[in-house]
Order: sequence, then structure tokens, then C-alpha cells
Amino acid sequence: MNAPDKPTGDLTLRTQAMPGDANAAGDIFGGWVMAQMDLASGIRAAERAHGRVVTAGVKEMAFAKPMKVGDTLCIYTHIERVGRTSIRLKVEAWAQRYLSPTMEMVTHADFVMVALDASGKPTPVPPED
Repeated sequence: MNAPDKPTGDLTLRTQAMPGDANAAGDIFGGWVMAQMDLASGIRAAERAHGRVVTAGVKEMAFAKPMKVGDTLCIYTHIERVGRTSIRLKVEAWAQRYLSPTMEMVTHADFVMVALDASGKPTPVPPED
């Protein structure tokens, strides 16, 4: 993965990696990073859909750099496309290294979210305000 020098999109979520999120070597579990990316995608897509959304799919994800305990995970999202009921987002995960201004891309992926109505059925995404 050829990482860019700076993040693309809007900072949607920041959280610190804690010891409970790590394996015995001190590397943060990839599943934890992916869960934070999913959470950020849900936040951003729900704002755009003005309602409930669920994750419909994630395109491939490869980890370029490890996260370590103490690093701040910064998730950036960019809405790439809005379909009738779906929203496709570009999502980047960056590590701000502990006690440092250094930022490194950890991974990125495309997330597809689907808007749902009150009964849990797909519903059209409203036009932008």
C-alpha cells in the first residue's frame, strides 16, 4: 500500500489505543482498527442519510503499519458516492504516534452503508441539504 503524506477526508473519529486492544507484543488488533473504521463510517453515513444506516460491505483492507498502545487512531471519511439507498465512503485509518505529532497511515478501505427506515428496510437517501 503506497500511503499518502496526509489524510484525505474529514476527521470523523479519534480514540486512543489501550492495552486491552493489543496482543501480547503490544500491537493493536486489526479487528479493533476495523471496528473503529466501521463506527466512523456509520457516523458519517447516518449524518448524510439523516437516519439509521447499516454496513453492507467493506472492500479489501491491508495493514501497512502497526498501531501501538498509546497511539491515537484517527479515522478520516469521505463520501465518494450516494446511490438510491446506499452510501460509499473512502475510509482511512491513521496513527498519531504516542506523544508525537507523527501521523502514519495504518490502513484504508471502502465501506458501503445502506440507509434503513423504521422497520429495518432499505430506504432512499434524501437529497443533500
